[in-house]
Amino acid sequence: MTSTLPFPELRGGNLGVRIAATAAEIDAVQDLRYRVFYGEMGARPDAETQRTGRDRDVYDGVADHLLVVDHDIGPGPEGVVGTYRLIRREAAAKVGHFYSADEYDIGQIEAMPGKILELGRSCVDSRYRGRAAMQLLWGGIAAYVFHHNIDLMFGCASLPGTDTDALAAELTYLYYHHLAPAGIRPRALPHRYIEMRRLDREEIDPRRVLVSLPPLIKGYLRLGGFVGDGAVIDAQFNTTDVAVVVKTDQVTASYYRHYERRVREATE
Repeated sequence: MTSTLPFPELRGGNLGVRIAATAAEIDAVQDLRYRVFYGEMGARPDAETQRTGRDRDVYDGVADHLLVVDHDIGPGPEGVVGTYRLIRREAAAKVGHFYSADEYDIGQIEAMPGKILELGRSCVDSRYRGRAAMQLLWGGIAAYVFHHNIDLMFGCASLPGTDTDALAAELTYLYYHHLAPAGIRPRALPHRYIEMRRLDREEIDPRRVLVSLPPLIKGYLRLGGFVGDGAVIDAQFNTTDVAVVVKTDQVTASYYRHYERRVREATE
């Protein structure tokens, strides 16, 4: 039977990355997200979330779910140890809007004529938070971008906690060093907008702050990514969010050539 998945599984040792193919795998994703977001990061579950032990919402039914699978555990839902949720324009249209639109004005991005992709709900099992799993996740995203000819990726990325004064150096650094160009710059909705310039530019040490950023945000920056204007408090998830934007033509050519070659080899 011919696979309907967008790209074949990419392997790195015992780990593989691919798109979820079954309802059981999506359930495993939601279980992993619950364990990480609610069990570790202090997110506050509503009654249904607590009852089911699953992090799920309406977007799960229209999204593609990128999986990292540990084949030493198993090739299916039992082996899911990492995930990323991918929502294309046509998928968001089925819900009515992108997830990020609850926090940011993304009208300029939505008005772009090309293909756009929202990234979100990323997490990795605590036992796998090394370089290998994150590299595979980014490799899976690269393969997905190739397959669907994505022009721009965006989403919300999180800093831990909701004390913006404690995050002053990180927010100030991101604003002054990685602010998106005006034409593709999301802006936090007025009623949720929190100023990111919390310190004078001269007060921060960029090299030290960069080290302290969450791996996910550093990953976006390594891909040539930008941030939007304004932070947003997500009280439910106990995070401070920033909007991120990555133009795929700004991603280093060598990175994409590497994963393009791997996808081609896997299909030959």
